[in-house]
Amino acid sequence: MSDFKSDFWSWWIIAIAIGGIAWCIWLLTTNKNRPIAAESIGKPMGHVWDGDLQELNNPMPRWWIIKFYVLIVFALAYLALYPGLGTFKGFLGWTETGQYETEMSAAKAQYGPLYDKFLGESIPALAADEKALRTGERLFVNNCAVCHGSDARGARGFPNLRDHDWLYGGTPDNIKTTIMYGRNGVMPAWEAPLGGEAGVNEVANYVMSLSGRKVDAELASKGKAKFDMFCTGCHMPTGTGNQALGAPNLTDNIWLYGGTPAAIKHSIAAGRSGKMPAHSEFLGEARVQVLAAYVYSLTHNSEK
Repeated sequence: MSDFKSDFWSWWIIAIAIGGIAWCIWLLTTNKNRPIAAESIGKPMGHVWDGDLQELNNPMPRWWIIKFYVLIVFALAYLALYPGLGTFKGFLGWTETGQYETEMSAAKAQYGPLYDKFLGESIPALAADEKALRTGERLFVNNCAVCHGSDARGARGFPNLRDHDWLYGGTPDNIKTTIMYGRNGVMPAWEAPLGGEAGVNEVANYVMSLSGRKVDAELASKGKAKFDMFCTGCHMPTGTGNQALGAPNLTDNIWLYGGTPAAIKHSIAAGRSGKMPAHSEFLGEARVQVLAAYVYSLTHNSEK
């Protein structure tokens, strides 16, 4: 709560928190000291629910009152020790960040040596090690499955890691670099430079022809001229892509955002933007090493 722009909001929260506790104390004490005539104890109060469920005029049980006071003391102690009163940090100085860093340091001290031994082995060697692969698979499920799927077959906008089609290269070093530092893929929008919808349609037909699909030959011919002018810088004159830029191969009929004519036209017209986050700071190089070995094994071990 240290990011308040004005002290007003800090005091507002303090007033609500302390005021709420004070109101509970007042409510308990006033009701506790309010006498109940002996003849009215146990008599109906006139409040009826569900036909025959009535409220009777009985005093609150003593154990219930004691419990409320215990909870009030607990609330005051908690607010004194931990953050909860505006910008007041509590006497213990506890923070979420501090607890996270403490837990991560403890985990690193305990498990770090188990992973460090993987750094001394090459990724292909680890890909042949069953124990390393089991460790890498657990890392994958915990850190990568949300995007690439638990089976690593990807989803729309997230690459399939089992199909031998690598945007930035499938060598051990390239895979490790991708996981360590992430990737930023950007396909600019080309509708305006291509002259509108007609130009997009022509280029889409040519792009589809590169993978052997049946297209309108006349439109594809016009599209080739535009492709040569605007697209070869990234996708190369042959359409085979450029792994240095992450530009996909357009000749293999593998489509990250869908291979329907509509999806291809949308990619050309509006562009695409994809981000693979860096995992170096969170996982560390040793974990990335064994994770990269697991990803590498998904295609290379299947070839054996």
